[in-house]
Amino acid sequence: MKSLTKILLAGVASLAALGLGRAATAEVGRAAPDFTLTDISGKAHSLSEFKGKTVVLEWVNPECPFVMKHYDHSGNMPKTQQAATADSVVWLSINSAAPGKEGDYDPAQVKAWQDRIHSAATAYLRDQTGAVGHLYDARTTPHMYVIDPAGTLVYAGGIDSIRSSKTEDIAKATNYVNAALADLKAGRPVRTKNAQPYGCSVKYSN
Repeated sequence: MKSLTKILLAGVASLAALGLGRAATAEVGRAAPDFTLTDISGKAHSLSEFKGKTVVLEWVNPECPFVMKHYDHSGNMPKTQQAATADSVVWLSINSAAPGKEGDYDPAQVKAWQDRIHSAATAYLRDQTGAVGHLYDARTTPHMYVIDPAGTLVYAGGIDSIRSSKTEDIAKATNYVNAALADLKAGRPVRTKNAQPYGCSVKYSN
């Protein structure tokens, strides 16, 4: 009996240790989990290096029709990026597609795509293991996150209020990223903190 008790206690302790070792997942209202990824020029970027600045995280897949809606067909995402970065916001585009999956572009392909759609992102980061995508529970492309200068996640969800693939809906929708950035700039709490993301599923390995 004592041996069985010791085994059970050891198992509980092991599970507790595993739980403590696990990285905290992103949650609105809490500190955004730090991460480090490499951009297409081979430079490593950590979220923590941008402390003191507002940061937007955008999950992207160049081949997703919903991404095309906001890039190729309308220019909506580049315009949103341009307005944000002109206001000293850091914009990180993240692709969590696994190697060989749809949209897993190599650096040369990314550069060609960015030039074509006039991207104004601060950096394009590849997350081929999916570790950062899972850390933030990124589900769709696009899936958007806004982090305030203190490092707190203040918005997570879709780019706007109309969940469709129709380009004409962009003009009628509320752009939640723009709204969150405007709230932060004005020094007021972000009014819409969460919204349902929409788009293609992130092409994780599993």
